[in-house]
Amino acid sequence: MTSQSVLYVGRVRHHRFRPRPHALAYRVFWMLLDLDEIEQLSAKLRLFSRNRFNLYAFRDADYGDRSGGPLRPQIEETLAKAGIAHDGGPIRLLTMPRILGYAFNPLSTYFCYRRDGGLCATVYEVHNTFGEIHSYVAPADVSDGPVRQEADKVFHVSPFMTLDMRYAFTVVPPTERVSVAIEGGDREGRLITAVLSGARTEFDDAALLRLLATHPLLTLKVTAAIHWHALRLLAKRISWRPHPAPPERPFSLGRAATAPAKGPTQP
Repeated sequence: MTSQSVLYVGRVRHHRFRPRPHALAYRVFWMLLDLDEIEQLSAKLRLFSRNRFNLYAFRDADYGDRSGGPLRPQIEETLAKAGIAHDGGPIRLLTMPRILGYAFNPLSTYFCYRRDGGLCATVYEVHNTFGEIHSYVAPADVSDGPVRQEADKVFHVSPFMTLDMRYAFTVVPPTERVSVAIEGGDREGRLITAVLSGARTEFDDAALLRLLATHPLLTLKVTAAIHWHALRLLAKRISWRPHPAPPERPFSLGRAATAPAKGPTQP
């Protein structure tokens, strides 16, 4: 059987519109990991391992409830609690790996499919730089084309934004390309957009070695970029918001968008 786990190489772009404009863009790559294939990938590849040190690694305890237990039953349980029917089809995770033992993923996305191949839900797992984690779970009853969803913001991410916001997601599920666009708005309108987009490439040792040259120490650079741009926002005198308590529940519910989201779908 052909592996469904692949790599996507592309860019992340952020644009803040108020109270003063601010933008950033950087090159990134992600692994799309079928949760049923991770062990086989670890056994097959020299440069990728599961739950042990390597040039690239996947650690179960970085995700879900962070217990280190298998992720698939965790996501299935979350879907069930959210009232989303899932019949045991594939679950694939778009995320950055650990690189030389270090990882930080601001956003990891689970694509949850039915056995007939249709996408039934997405789970957006968000990590902040304060060591906290929260997921937004939303139905996505489509067989192809963009997915549009909404969710009320309940989880603190940036000290430069409040919780009084709504997210609009526009997602092109992974095929030859993948795209996740998020627009954050408040009562005054659009506040911020973030878009990740990448093109598919094979998941093998040769590709992983090339990425070491083209994207060295990627995950460390992501963390450094977050703090560098925080300093730039402070220099622009954008207000620093206090850190609210995290949500009591590990996930919150999103919904299908009632109208096409306004966020961009292309980088």
